[in-house]
Amino acid sequence: MLLSALLTSVGINLGLCFLYFTLFSILKRQPGNVYVYAPRLVAEGKAQQENDFNLEKLLPSVNWVKRAWQVTEDELLTTAGFDAVVLMRIIIFSLRVFSFAAVVGVFVLLPLNYMGNQLNFDFIDLSTKSLESFSVSNVDDGSSRLWIHFGAVYIFTVFVCYLLYREYKSLSSKRIEYFLSSKPQPHQFTVLVRGIPVSSARSISDTVDGFFSECYPSMYLSHSIVRSTSKIKALVKYGDKVHKKLTSLKSSNQSEEKFTRSGFLGLFGKRVNMVDHYENKLENIEENVRTEQSSIIGKEVAAAFVCFKTRFTTATALHIRQAVNPTEWVTEPAPHPKDVYWPFFSTSFIRIWISNIVVIMACILLTIMFLIPVLIVQGLANLKQLEMWFPFLKGILSM
Repeated sequence: MLLSALLTSVGINLGLCFLYFTLFSILKRQPGNVYVYAPRLVAEGKAQQENDFNLEKLLPSVNWVKRAWQVTEDELLTTAGFDAVVLMRIIIFSLRVFSFAAVVGVFVLLPLNYMGNQLNFDFIDLSTKSLESFSVSNVDDGSSRLWIHFGAVYIFTVFVCYLLYREYKSLSSKRIEYFLSSKPQPHQFTVLVRGIPVSSARSISDTVDGFFSECYPSMYLSHSIVRSTSKIKALVKYGDKVHKKLTSLKSSNQSEEKFTRSGFLGLFGKRVNMVDHYENKLENIEENVRTEQSSIIGKEVAAAFVCFKTRFTTATALHIRQAVNPTEWVTEPAPHPKDVYWPFFSTSFIRIWISNIVVIMACILLTIMFLIPVLIVQGLANLKQLEMWFPFLKGILSM
């Protein structure tokens, strides 16, 4: 590998890093992206979307980097949660590993390789600008210096294992401390049960109550059956839309009344007042919602939220198979109330399995797509490839 090719690769990667750094610095300051870069603060009411346009927000800034590194672990734990602390420790761990490898490689292995003469015997026309002189292939055959390479590998392995052990021990203790200091949450005592066997003689609610009362007689607390509410959700969504239109009409300052047609798309039918029309729609929607709520009791889904008296029993129920058939009585951690996706509970086991396969394939495809620009950059590092793709650089590359 030539020095110019290495510098070309370094330059391309540094340019891309600077571009991404600049884009992130600009995009994170835009008011419309507050829900993307600070969703937790928005949910807690500590951040709000600003509608005022400011030209300074289009200029990149590096102040956030300094502030990010000045935050202590306790502050990060309080403001962003334990996951953010783990992510920061992973970054610090990576920096320590690469720093140790760089010191050993630059000050020990590179001078050792350069002192060899093996490449001069193997290649007579070896270029003086080639970086192969710094590789292990330049160490003389049978030389005792090869043991230094083996020793460096073992030392590096022991160092990484020690760092992993220390980080695991530290994060484990912090996780337990954070778990014990935090207030108990309802989802920590609850498990999601899917694949409940359906019987014509008993309701799903009675089946769940009988099963867990028998398996966990002293620790079982209660359960809540998931019911099909798709129609109610559609009515509520449509009601919100009508309510917004009605509120907009009532808040307008126009004194004249607005009229529309009661038929299809407001083009056909009897001419009616728009305010009265939307009020009648809301009343009809409210009546339909009440009708659906009264009939929803019989629309049980083969899924339930089961609550226990202790978190230990909850963890036990999660990690122990409840039935011989792996598709029945499947237990999963109960999601946070804001993370519940209700249509998921009406999905069969096969469809969930297919969905998992699709997600895995999508991740693999995304990884392959990510490798494409990496391969392009590595290809550009080859000077001959550069001269073929960009002939106008031939004079510069020949210098």
